[in-house]
Amino acid sequence: MEELRIYRQQMSTHTKAQLTLNSFEKGGDGGGPSECDNQYHSDDTPVVALSTGWFNHKSRCLNNITISANGRSVVAMVVDECDSTMGCDEDHDYQPPCPNNVVDASKAVWKALGVPHDQWGGLDITWSDAS
Repeated sequence: MEELRIYRQQMSTHTKAQLTLNSFEKGGDGGGPSECDNQYHSDDTPVVALSTGWFNHKSRCLNNITISANGRSVVAMVVDECDSTMGCDEDHDYQPPCPNNVVDASKAVWKALGVPHDQWGGLDITWSDAS
């Protein structure tokens, strides 16, 4: 339990993070269905996975967050965890653990932020809980 506290991060009005790209569709690089609703989600829907500390034991499940970057903002729904504690197994599509500062986003989020397709993959952003 003490180890999990390390991953909980303090929120500010605009928390800095790294935006990464993920597919939440069946057969996509997200692996299995989303943690919050046990469903897959279209890449055309603005959805995200949050690092373990921000996911905070599902406390943000199906809530919206506002992501800001590139002079734009987009609202996206939290549907999954980007696990910062475990990885490299079948449940995590054999991917390594996530860093502690990741908002892992669908293609729809990247499009809404107006990021050119050839620059998708890693972007400095700020985010906050949507009001």
